[in-house]
Amino acid sequence: MMERAESCQKLYTRLRLWEFPDEYVIEPTDGSSASSLKINRADASMKLIDAIPECSSVRVPKIQTIFGVVGMLKLVAGSYLIVITERECVGSYLGHPIFKVMSLRILPCDHSLKTSSPEQKKVESEFAGLLKVAEKTCGLFFSYDTNLTLSAQRLNDLGDESKLLPLWRQAEPRFLWNNYMLEVLIDNKLDPYLLPVVQGSFHNFQAAIGKEIVDITLIARRCTRRNGTRMWRRGADPDGYVANFVETEQIVQMNGFTASLVQVRGSMPFLWEQIVDLTYKPKFEIVKPEEAPRVAERHFLDLRKKYGSVLAIDLVNTTGGEGRLSEKFASAVQPILSDDLRYIHFDFHKICGHVHFERLSILYDQIADFLDKNGYLLLNDKGEKMKEQLGVVRTNCIDCLDRTNVTQSMIGRKMLELQLRRIGVFAAEETISSHTNLDEKYKILWANHGDDVSIQYSGTPALKGDFVRYGKRTVQGILNDFYNALGRYYFNNFSDGTKQDAIDLLQGHYIVSVSRDMTPPSQKGGLEAVAHFPAAFCLVSLGLFFTILSLSQARYDLRHLFFSALWATISIGIAAVVKANGRIFCNRPRLHKPRR
Repeated sequence: MMERAESCQKLYTRLRLWEFPDEYVIEPTDGSSASSLKINRADASMKLIDAIPECSSVRVPKIQTIFGVVGMLKLVAGSYLIVITERECVGSYLGHPIFKVMSLRILPCDHSLKTSSPEQKKVESEFAGLLKVAEKTCGLFFSYDTNLTLSAQRLNDLGDESKLLPLWRQAEPRFLWNNYMLEVLIDNKLDPYLLPVVQGSFHNFQAAIGKEIVDITLIARRCTRRNGTRMWRRGADPDGYVANFVETEQIVQMNGFTASLVQVRGSMPFLWEQIVDLTYKPKFEIVKPEEAPRVAERHFLDLRKKYGSVLAIDLVNTTGGEGRLSEKFASAVQPILSDDLRYIHFDFHKICGHVHFERLSILYDQIADFLDKNGYLLLNDKGEKMKEQLGVVRTNCIDCLDRTNVTQSMIGRKMLELQLRRIGVFAAEETISSHTNLDEKYKILWANHGDDVSIQYSGTPALKGDFVRYGKRTVQGILNDFYNALGRYYFNNFSDGTKQDAIDLLQGHYIVSVSRDMTPPSQKGGLEAVAHFPAAFCLVSLGLFFTILSLSQARYDLRHLFFSALWATISIGIAAVVKANGRIFCNRPRLHKPRR
């Protein structure tokens, strides 16, 4: 039932790249004896050819093995082909090999720049620089044989006609990372080259339960509709698409049975933002508060259409800036609550603090009835559906990273125990904790998953990851959280703006046009022309370090109170001076005029 029907043209699994001075040629080398693809390096025109062009002393090609074509982007005067140069097999999804992209390469088709104006060349160079940032994109996965954008339940529900379509046409557009980049290849009808790529996470393991072997896979699929970095993509857009929206699927295979549980996470679904301004925690701003109910309604209408019933769990604080956001979320969703949409607020920090995460059992007691009613997918050894997932739990905190991952891992653990009982492996009261090997591997699975999702959004591994990984908070884990928090501060202020522009360029949220009144992305103003903000960050961090050091010594010598106040004042003063000269120079100026 899970096997993909044989389509007219399968994807090429291995290719050879010929780099000639005037053209690129991509030759299938997987035994398919198919036509090669020729791309002109001047105008990026494409056509299929039956033989590799002849080489000569003036046309000596460079030759390299590649593993797929990700797509093509057009900038001001040139186009850029993106290919996979390294891959690693990381496991299997329902019997099909899954590969992780280890290295991308950008191939310029920009010979037309020779006749371009100086302004065009300058702007082209700026945007090409963003592609170098994009080349380092992490967490990309693909399969030549199955559709990684679809959950097991949606794959199982595919009709026979749909299974005959090329993989890119079966794909869920929300999770197709290279959706925009494939457009040129689609226009040229190059189906065997159209490789669907997903951004997210993929981990699996096998463990023994008595004499039986259980295979557990955890997949994250990141939505591309409002993709971006932590401080630069918050809340929702007017259409209800939210930042950091990730679908997480936990798949269990054992004794011929296949069970799947899907959860989702995403930013609070109304218009809000945090403007980066060098403060550690920029102020939360609610944008167009009167639009909140309409945006929330659009968001949850889309979720119900795709997943069925929805249980929204809000984990943010009830006080301070988070409290204001939580109140707006609750009031925005209130008019649309129904039997198919529930909302629960659970103040994670107030109830669990920073160490008592076992108190999440309080939350589980509140949602157990929803999980029991809406369940999970269960297929028998014949691929027949015994049980169907009828709804989804949607979890959020502020970043939808740390508190969210701890909570989702708890739900995943509880549901795994129910699944193992259902297929007769666990007794009525048996738990994962009673199987040491399974328990340890399961914790690591979710900890790695949380780190992957967090790195893509914030630049660092998840906070509170020690609890997910070891089942308890540790001193080393708390220290790691401190370092990662500092890392997030640095990335937010000094590098995520550039990364955000690169993401917008790749996803088609910003489309370059020669007719636009463009400001080159690297233009600087204010202090940015002379200041080095990493240096400012180091000075502030150094001041905070000496502040803490002086405070720790104050119990032995009260004079250290004066020094701690002095260092704190210096640190605040540096941050205030930088902030006063404008928020924009914390990062590079933003791309504008987004794709509609």
